[in-house]
Amino acid sequence: MRRMTDSLNAARIAGLLSGLPGGAPAEACPALAVEVTAETGSTNADLRERAGTLPGPLLLAAERQTAGRGRAGRSWLADPGDSLCFSLAWPFAGPLHRLTGLSLAVGVALAECLRASRPDGQTGTPVMLKWPNDLLVDGAKLGGILIETAGATAQAGVWVVVGVGLNVRANAARNAALDQPAAALVEAGSAIDRNALLAQLAASLSQALDCFDRDGLAPFVARWDALHAHAGQVVSIVEQGRTLHQGAALGIDPGGCLQLDTGAGIVKVAAGDVSLRAASASRRPDASEGSHALH
Repeated sequence: MRRMTDSLNAARIAGLLSGLPGGAPAEACPALAVEVTAETGSTNADLRERAGTLPGPLLLAAERQTAGRGRAGRSWLADPGDSLCFSLAWPFAGPLHRLTGLSLAVGVALAECLRASRPDGQTGTPVMLKWPNDLLVDGAKLGGILIETAGATAQAGVWVVVGVGLNVRANAARNAALDQPAAALVEAGSAIDRNALLAQLAASLSQALDCFDRDGLAPFVARWDALHAHAGQVVSIVEQGRTLHQGAALGIDPGGCLQLDTGAGIVKVAAGDVSLRAASASRRPDASEGSHALH
């Protein structure tokens, strides 16, 4: 299994992207621009600062992030070649309230892309989704999603920045600091061209974001449920170490809430600063909120 040392190249990614379905967003938007930087604090933070001046959608990837963030500011650090860390700035026509459930649609787009066979004939990776924003392989965390807005108003359109982090190859130092198993694409037996993979992911995201802006979460609900890593399992919903709910995980509702069958009825859980854990997990409190949260 080869060590992944291929450097990200904006021109190559853009060239590959132009030949993929979804590589050019809807006619109302210019083609997706691509930038690569060797090092930055956070690609999400960079694009949030620039969103108001961008002429159209922009993909920004970094070989190394020094201040990557997850939900509630949780940290993520990535070294060159170990990960794919990127953000996509996208203009949404609808008002802010229409973005509910967007992270679930993004998860579907990423998982379906990673599960598909590669153009070179390699088998896809069996990615599943953990509500609300994690990508898993055999129960171990492969990556995560962070969605932020810039220039949001109650009525007008809004810029959205979709941050994604994926583990490309195992990193012993990173894994040693974690209280949960970590997956990597090479651990799943994939030798991957990171430029080609990023182009595929960006094309899939472009299609999903365009669809979501037009139709909302509805086209993604059944697809998310089909990829639900904890379907039918007893899980706990935890906030700051305190269990709020426990029950069998059902699918998501039309608004993106996770539905739990508690035995006393169906509870709907909205995404926020809460975490889902398998009820049998024996991790320390807040394990899933640790340094493995992406962006």
